[in-house]
Amino acid sequence: MTTAEITRKMVAYSNGNRQDVNHFLKVYAFAKTIGECEGLDRGAQEILEIAAIVHDIACPLCREKYGNTNGKYQEREGPALVREFLADSGLPAASVDRIAWLVGHHHTLRDIGGPDHQILIEADYLVNADENGCSRENIENTLERVFRTETGRALLRAMYL
Repeated sequence: MTTAEITRKMVAYSNGNRQDVNHFLKVYAFAKTIGECEGLDRGAQEILEIAAIVHDIACPLCREKYGNTNGKYQEREGPALVREFLADSGLPAASVDRIAWLVGHHHTLRDIGGPDHQILIEADYLVNADENGCSRENIENTLERVFRTETGRALLRAMYL
């Protein structure tokens, strides 16, 4: 299954929730941009892009089960949903495992587990800063404490500072 086919499947999975669709498409675009600019190899780039598409796969379940989409709930519920969602994708098991791990850690800002993890966090924050109306102070703190890629830092500065 191609990234485009996974995107199409995720749009259908979102069941008409345009906010969810718009969110993951924006995170995907930033992840793709940062990953390419930072020189990820082809395999890591593919894993990153798919993880960006499915990173919030648990949101519908979390809304129903917990009444909100708290990041820790998403990290708890997401990996199993990713494995089920990608079961017929034709991706190698190791790739699905990595994507599931990334989804299970996309709100974990400590002990970053590789460049794909770092980039996914940065891409998600670039979108969340706008959607959540983050303060300048929050953005400056996040730039200093969380962002590590040159591309992510440049995008954050250009967009918000």
